[in-house]
Amino acid sequence: MAGLHKLTELVVRQAKPKVKPYKLTDGGGLYLEVMPNGSKYWRMKYHFAHKEKRLAFGVYPHVALTDAREQNRLAKAMLRDGNDPGLARKQEKLDKRISHSNSFAAIAAEWFEKRKAEGAAKVTLEKLDWILDKKLNPFIGDIPVAELKA
Repeated sequence: MAGLHKLTELVVRQAKPKVKPYKLTDGGGLYLEVMPNGSKYWRMKYHFAHKEKRLAFGVYPHVALTDAREQNRLAKAMLRDGNDPGLARKQEKLDKRISHSNSFAAIAAEWFEKRKAEGAAKVTLEKLDWILDKKLNPFIGDIPVAELKA
């Protein structure tokens, strides 16, 4: 595989900012984009459905060279299977957001507000708040309601 893995950790670490952003290529579509402010971003350039696209893998040093290469490898595998890795990432974020909005804590908060609007007694609301905040949410608050079992 000639042309792959051109970068070393030392080259990445010592990359200095310039007046304009520039790229240090590693091969296989993976490159490090060095910005004028000194930040370094791992990116991958790829084509899907006759369009050129970019995928971000994170900021160096939080994402090391080996981690960026692994993410690049996984994205290329998705492309080989006929899937757009950028679209898959967006779908994953959307699923996570939906899952969080359907968590026990979110649904319980809605139910609590409904009880409050219906005019439940103050002592009842205080007890419900105590049960939810102290007894239930610390244990099952982050779990999506669909995944809860009896």
